[in-house]
Amino acid sequence: MDQLEVFKALSNKTRLQILQWLKEPEKHFEVQAAGVCVGLIQKKAGLTQSTISEYLSILQRAGLVEATRVGQWTYYKRNEDAFRKLGELISNTL
Repeated sequence: MDQLEVFKALSNKTRLQILQWLKEPEKHFEVQAAGVCVGLIQKKAGLTQSTISEYLSILQRAGLVEATRVGQWTYYKRNEDAFRKLGELISNTL
């Protein structure tokens, strides 16, 4: 886990909101087995698809979300293991 990348990813209000939505996706989206489609996230955020795609790429590079490609669609889920490790890092190091 690259600490700097994680904290950079968390430094944006919309990216934090996306992570909150993905924590309990069934409350916010029509969830598929593979996760939440980028289009649904874009619609809820009210931003352009290119902006949301960039935000999701940042979160993915930081290891906070996982992407699954199904045909032409990409679905996203939170990486709960990364959040467990982040919690340990904060608790033990910072």
